[in-house]
Amino acid sequence: MSTAGREATTCDGELERLRAEVRDLRARARVRPLISQAQGILQERYALPDGESAFALMQRASQLHNVKLRTLAGMVVTAPRPEARDAPWFPGRVPEPEPDLTFTRAHRSGAGSRGAVLKAVLRSTLTVVGTDMGNVQVTDRARGGLSIEEHTGLTADFVDFFAHVGEDGTSCAQAARDVAQITVHDVESDPVFSEPARRAILAAGSRACHSVPLTTASGLCVGMVSAHLDRPLAGLTTAQTKALDTVGGQAGRWLAWHDRTVVLDALEDLHALGRAAHGTRLRRS
Repeated sequence: MSTAGREATTCDGELERLRAEVRDLRARARVRPLISQAQGILQERYALPDGESAFALMQRASQLHNVKLRTLAGMVVTAPRPEARDAPWFPGRVPEPEPDLTFTRAHRSGAGSRGAVLKAVLRSTLTVVGTDMGNVQVTDRARGGLSIEEHTGLTADFVDFFAHVGEDGTSCAQAARDVAQITVHDVESDPVFSEPARRAILAAGSRACHSVPLTTASGLCVGMVSAHLDRPLAGLTTAQTKALDTVGGQAGRWLAWHDRTVVLDALEDLHALGRAAHGTRLRRS
């Protein structure tokens, strides 16, 4: 390789390193305010000496129940505070049976983490649509909109750009508003996208996409799974849309159960740990 070629390769490598660093900084900036807000709430509630002790409290509950720290922090911020420090946070709560997921054999009742279930949702959706690019989003309790939780086959820039989406400018946002499957036959010409979103999708190699809302038994959208294709899409068959309805309905009911059961169990244990640690300095593991 010539000197000029080596210099160009070095510059390209440095540029990508800087872009990765910026993506990482943006990812941290999206999460840190939420974590900090939850730390402040817990520090005040349990008379903890510092924010580090509050973080350690969340970390213990997160690890005990295999619930993401970000998910737990979002619930601390949005859930009503306990009525009394020495009483349960959610008194009178009745455990619910875990919904079955018939669209995949990868999940066994009682054994699946949320991450494992969302991976199965994505895998099943991509199999039905016939592609290897896609992502799963869940509703963001603290900010509204949708946040990416799982993805495959998509570029780092795509994941960074669409890490959180609001109520406009994307097909997944429209599918969430309408609580209905949305097919984008051609990304380049569909008016659903804002121009920045369109450019980001095309740059990732996606030319068409199909979004499926994850819905509760009452019809509430709690997430979205989207399949992306590298070619324009004529449409899906009735059998495909019916299969995706099954995935979306079962996944949505499972996510609602997880929030009402596993996440609330984690909050209840966090509350018990906080009462026991009242005024004590804690260290993260």
